[in-house]
This record gives sequence, C-alpha cells and structure tokens, in this order.
Amino acid sequence: MPEYDVNIRNVTKRFGSMTAVDAISLDVPRGHFVTFLGPSGCGKTTTLRMIGGFEYPDSGEISIGGEVMGNRPPHQRDTSMVFQNYALFPHMSVAGNIGFGLRERKVPKQQIRERVAEMLNLVELPTHGDRKPRQLSGGQQQRVALARSLIVEPTVLLLDEPLGALDLKLRKQMQIELKHIQQRVGITFIYVTHDQEEALTMSDTIVVMNDGRVEQEGSAEEIFERPRTRFVAGFMGAENILDARVVERDSASTRLKIGPGEITVDGPAPTGADDIAVVIRPEKVRLDVADGWTATVRDRVYKGSVMSYMLTLADNTQLIAEVTHDNPAHRHERGDTVSVGFRPDDLVIIADQKKGA
Repeated sequence: MPEYDVNIRNVTKRFGSMTAVDAISLDVPRGHFVTFLGPSGCGKTTTLRMIGGFEYPDSGEISIGGEVMGNRPPHQRDTSMVFQNYALFPHMSVAGNIGFGLRERKVPKQQIRERVAEMLNLVELPTHGDRKPRQLSGGQQQRVALARSLIVEPTVLLLDEPLGALDLKLRKQMQIELKHIQQRVGITFIYVTHDQEEALTMSDTIVVMNDGRVEQEGSAEEIFERPRTRFVAGFMGAENILDARVVERDSASTRLKIGPGEITVDGPAPTGADDIAVVIRPEKVRLDVADGWTATVRDRVYKGSVMSYMLTLADNTQLIAEVTHDNPAHRHERGDTVSVGFRPDDLVIIADQKKGA
C-alpha cells in the first residue's frame, strides 16, 4: 500500500491565457489533514478540483492510491467532495441524502440503513434522519453533507471551503468537530480555505499557494513561526517584515543591519544576496527594555487581550508591538518615547526582497 494517498507531479492548468496552476508537485500522506491555503485566484480550488476529476491537468499527472488518474471522471476516482453550498437534495430526508451514494452503488437496503445510522451518530445528529434539509441549521446541513461524502468510504475526502457560509461562532465550533471526525475515521482530508486561523486549527500540513505555485509546505507551527518567503509571512499575519542587510556571515552566525542598529543571529544567512528581510511577530517585540532601540509611539489600538502599539524607530523604520495588559507600567500614550527590543532567536530570516526592489 502506498505511503501517500495523493501524488501531484508537475501539474499545470490553464484557462485560456491564464495559468491557474503552474507546474506544482506535492505528496499528500495517508491519513493526514492537508489544507490548501491562499488568497482568491491562487490556484487552490483548481488543484482540489483536478484531484477530484472536475478539471483535468493540461500537463503533469495526479495519482490517487498509487494509480494515475489521467482523465478519469469523478465517479471513477476514490474521492468524495464536500462543497461550500452543501448541495443537499431538498426533497430528500436527511437519511435519504446521506444514503444517496450507497443507493447509487446498489448496496442492500438494510446495509444502507445501518450505515446511515452510523453516520448520523458520527456527526452527532442521531435523531435528525427524518428531517428535511430546510429544517436544519447551517451547521447541521454541513454535517449532513459531510456524512453523505464519508458514507461511501473514499480514500480522500475533498472539502471546498465548506464552512464559509457559517457565522463566526459556529465556524470555530465546526473547525474542531471536523478535525475530530477526521481523526476518528482516519481518512485523508484535503481542505481548501483562505482563512489562516481555520488552516492553523485543523491541519497536519498546510500548503500555502500564491499565483498558481506552492510558496511553502509544512506543519501549522512551521508555517506560522518560520515563514520562508515575504508572501507567506504577510499572509500569515506577520505585520513586522523589515528590510535587512547582511553585514557579516559565517557558517555559525550572521550579523545583520536592521533599522537603526545591528544584531547577530545564529545560523547562516541565505546565500546569493546581502539584501534580505527579517520577520518578527508583534507579540515578540518587547517594550521598556534596557539598552533597546529608541522608538516613538505613533498610535495604539486596543485589541481586548493586548494593546497594539505602532512604533517609529529613529531611522523611520515602522514596527508593531503587542503587549498584554498585565503590567500597567508598560502602558504608553501616543507620542511617548519607549525603548524596544527582541531576542535574536525570535527573528526569522527570509531571502526574498520586496517586489521591485
């Protein structure tokens, strides 16, 4: 049995003159929750649809369970799709919707009833089988759509932004429930979203896409804490992306010129360029430190658990610091002068410069 449920090799998809997916390669391990994350138009949904057979690559190949799919239609692939609009049959009961795929496969009626009951329990709707979709909440409809896709026991379940129509509270609840369901059934989920928090909450692996390419692939922690490109850093909410210049480098450390000062970080800088960038997350910027850089508070924004300070350093470099409210001594007003600093280990070096630089 292959180690990966999906293999994508040099896949390109064009729509007229537009390249939607540009020569991407990717392996999806069996039993993982993998999320394609990126802005609208980045190629994530097109990639999902090609895995499901709703679109076909112009070049390259996609394998599922070790078999090359070619131009096989969706019903000839061991996948199932959960759509954003759920696509439930309004005239059928919940049980009828869930059992639809098994009826199409001519499964015996008693076996269908048993499997539908199992699915209703799995999605925590054991008493809702006789209801119609219009009698359900949005979250309940989403669970029915999920159960209908799972009942056919696909190798891979494809989910195209299925939580997008839910309100914020319900969406957060369903994120946790989806992950728990995936862990219980043990099959591979491939999920598409533009929501960073959704991806971080559910995913074993996040694939960040941009302009039809894979920018970075890794665990949720790696994508959030150690972005490799300016795009990934910005998309994951890193508000402090600072231009830097390599002053000195060796195999063990790198000395950088950042803003008004210099700082030494462990490890070598990326090769090939001295003008690079660094990322420092706002929550890791410290205020009122000894021997820090002088900054002026340009503005501040109350965010509930933290106060966000917009700072200007002596050389006009802009920096954001987020500070908890547990120490009143660290509260500052607009126009105050403060001393800022951060640990060298909290800096993340990325190689690419600003576009046009």
